[in-house]
Amino acid sequence: MRIITHTCTECGTIVSANEIESNRVMKCPGLGCENVLKFEELPAEEQQHFLENKDQYEI
Repeated sequence: MRIITHTCTECGTIVSANEIESNRVMKCPGLGCENVLKFEELPAEEQQHFLENKDQYEI
């Protein structure tokens, strides 16, 4: 299993890929940040790896 994360470009908050993928689009959870994070912003190789191994990332 790899740890796949995305960093908000506005505030620097780090969000896990499984949080973004579950909604595909989500508001950044950073305090006071209104930036929108999208699963498609992850590099294509990381998206593919996550989707092919999704069962490993379930909590």
